[in-house]
Amino acid sequence: MVVAQGLTYEYHVRNEQGNIEETQEALKSVNLSIEKGQFVAILGHNGSGKSTLAKHMNALLFPTGGTLWIKGMDTKDENKLWHIRQTAGMVFQNPDNQIIATIVEEDVAFGPENLGIPSEEIRKRVDTSLQAVQMTEYKDHAPHLLSGGQKQRVAIAGVLAMKPECIILDEPTAMLDPAGRKEVLDTVYRLNQEEQITTILITHYMEEVIHAHRVIVMEQGQIVLDGTPQEIFKRVEFLKELGLDVPQVTELAYLLRKEGIPISEEILTIEEMVEGLCQLKQKQSN
Repeated sequence: MVVAQGLTYEYHVRNEQGNIEETQEALKSVNLSIEKGQFVAILGHNGSGKSTLAKHMNALLFPTGGTLWIKGMDTKDENKLWHIRQTAGMVFQNPDNQIIATIVEEDVAFGPENLGIPSEEIRKRVDTSLQAVQMTEYKDHAPHLLSGGQKQRVAIAGVLAMKPECIILDEPTAMLDPAGRKEVLDTVYRLNQEEQITTILITHYMEEVIHAHRVIVMEQGQIVLDGTPQEIFKRVEFLKELGLDVPQVTELAYLLRKEGIPISEEILTIEEMVEGLCQLKQKQSN
C-alpha cells in the first residue's frame, strides 16, 4: 500500500526579506513499506518528522529526494494526484478544519459530489459511512453542535465516503477529552478490523498504539525503531532517551523488574498486568 525509498524532504527557513537563511531536512532518506490491511502507528515527539511523513502519503507534500508510492502510484506524478488522494484519505488533528457543511450528511457527501459520483451512489456511501462510524442518528444535525469526538467521527465518515483503501490519521485525538479519544479510537480500530482498511495513526499518546500491528518510532527525520508494540515498548530506557513515554502499566512492569520481581517485559494492558501478577503469586504459592 505504501512504499518509501530514500524519501527526503527539505524545507527552507527564510528571513524577513524572503531570502533563504538555512535548509533543514524534515525527512532523511526514509525507507518504509506498509502492507495492505495493516494497522501502523507512528510515534515521535514534535519535530521528529512523523506529520511530514503523513502529508507525503496524501500527496500534500512532495519529496525533494527519493520516492513515495501509494499502491504503486508515484506521489510526484501530478496526473495521479486525485487517484492517490482517493486511495489514501487523510484525517487531521482539528475536525473543524475538515468539516465545511452545515448538516452532517451534507458534509459526508461533499467528497463524492466533487468526484462526480451519481446521486444514488452518493446516498449509499453517505449512509454506509455514517453507519460505519456510528453517527447515523446525527445525520440531520449541525456539526458545530456536536462534541469533539463526534465531529472527528464525522470527519472520518467524510473520508470513508471517498472509499479509500488507506486512512492516515494525523494526531486525530490531540484536541479531544478522554471520552472523545475513546470514541475515535474505537471507530478506527473497528474500521481496520472489519473493513480491512489500511490504517496509519500518527500520535504521541502511547496507550493509543498498543493494539496496532506495528509501531514505527521516528527521531530527527529518520525511523529509529520498527516492530510490534511488545518489541517497541521493551525498549523503555531508549524511548525515554528520545523523550517518549511508555504505557503506564508497561512502565510499572519495568520498575518491578528493576526491583527484582520477575514479571514479563511485554505487558501493555492492565489485564496483562493482573494476569502476570496472578501467575507470580501462583508460582510463589507452589
